Amino acid sequence: MARGDGRLTHDLDPQDRSPQDACGVFGVWAPGEEVAKLTYFGIYTLQHRGQESAGIAVSNGKRITVFKDMGLVSQVFDEATLNSLRGHLAIGHTRYPTTGASVWQNSQPTFRPTATGGLALAHNGNLTNLTELEAWLADRDLPGTSLVPGALSKEVTNDTSVVTALIATYTELNTEEAAIEVLPHLRGAFSLVFMDEETLYAARDPQGIRPLCLGRLEHGWVVASESAALDTIGASFVREVEPGEMIAVDAAGLRSRRFAEPEPKGCLFEFVYLARPDSTISGKRLHSVRVEVGRTLAAEHPADADLVIPVPESGTPAAIGYAEASGIPYGQGLVKNSYVGRTFIKPSQTLRQLGIRLKLNPLRDVIAGKRLVVVDDSIVRGNTQRALVRMLREAGAAEVHIRISSPPVQWPCFYGIDFPTRAELIATGLNTEEICRSIGADSLGYVSLDGLVAASELPKSSFCRACFDGIYPVQIPLSERLGKQLPDYDREPTDIDGLPASTAGVGAVDALSRP
Repeated sequence: MARGDGRLTHDLDPQDRSPQDACGVFGVWAPGEEVAKLTYFGIYTLQHRGQESAGIAVSNGKRITVFKDMGLVSQVFDEATLNSLRGHLAIGHTRYPTTGASVWQNSQPTFRPTATGGLALAHNGNLTNLTELEAWLADRDLPGTSLVPGALSKEVTNDTSVVTALIATYTELNTEEAAIEVLPHLRGAFSLVFMDEETLYAARDPQGIRPLCLGRLEHGWVVASESAALDTIGASFVREVEPGEMIAVDAAGLRSRRFAEPEPKGCLFEFVYLARPDSTISGKRLHSVRVEVGRTLAAEHPADADLVIPVPESGTPAAIGYAEASGIPYGQGLVKNSYVGRTFIKPSQTLRQLGIRLKLNPLRDVIAGKRLVVVDDSIVRGNTQRALVRMLREAGAAEVHIRISSPPVQWPCFYGIDFPTRAELIATGLNTEEICRSIGADSLGYVSLDGLVAASELPKSSFCRACFDGIYPVQIPLSERLGKQLPDYDREPTDIDGLPASTAGVGAVDALSRP
């Protein structure tokens, strides 16, 4: 499905990926500007949201040209390619696949011919009613409602291509009216940016789960997953695209239409980790929120320590807040290799055992003999923190106290974040004390859910908090729920380090026995 990615440089352990988000999308309508280059810099800014593939579609008013390939934005595009993409409007996408294979055919933007021209579409999120939509497409993909009857439903490979194909089946309508027919049927998380030859469109699901904002250029308009992308190209932030809203931009100007009543439930994990700290969501600058989370964390879980250090870069704002509130000095105890992101080279078993050291190295003279507070954004499987604690102890740390700027992640996400299945989440089977023992820390503290929400200064009811509390704002089909939450019943129940299997269970039974 149409998915994106987590922070480019934050996969500290190649075997224990950090949470992956669902793509970055960008669109610009600006006659007279080099829209392909604007889009390139826009999706380059959104690279942290997806690293598997990148693509740009450009229209010159007569035809749409799409260029996309596997790899990072800087690997897919060069100066010659961008110079060849001429037009007055463009959309761009950077993808991380959590469903749908990591192959060129699933890269975006998708493209379909329609009765009135062409349609290119890029998607951030995940649709939860895909089976229902595929059945609807099969019904519509018949003579009289399709340019090539029977072809569309056979060619779809993910939820993005289903949406594109459904819009294309409305042969009697223009793109805008066809989209208004399709959008109310979509369920789950979707921030869409799409275009025909003349018009740029953007739409956001009624819950507004994934971010999407609108910006203004001197002679044009921009839409992007995050406001940081607007800053990069010199656009001014206007507002967020509202939940349940579709906007259209063409020579007549900007217009807005409602396709559903808004029921805001923005993703709380965007505030913790997914979005860049220099972005703004719901009027809140994320860096400031994350610093405040660190202050809350210090109040909720104080530590007797000599130094506060972050796990760079995602732990940095909260570590600053923790140090401010606790009075413990802040320091840089870990050096990150800024040039290590996603790699296509698979390490040997020997190199794999080094794990985290590929991306982080301790400053021994800073941490030796010190009692450390180490601030990170989340614990998923626990492998990264286990390796990190071991590395810090080997570098001479006297004590290692782990502090996490999010509550325990206990439930999978069905709205576009590639959390593991519930069976793989360490917090599902172990309590905080047991997780602390599993990763080898001297103490472990998570910020509370109420503390995290309070730091945002937004109502708790305005957030999707499902990964923390299991309350899903959009109904999840049984088949998908079983796919992510079904325990491993074939495993023999055992006692691990004095813990009954019923406690450690649901996939975490081996957490305390890992080296």
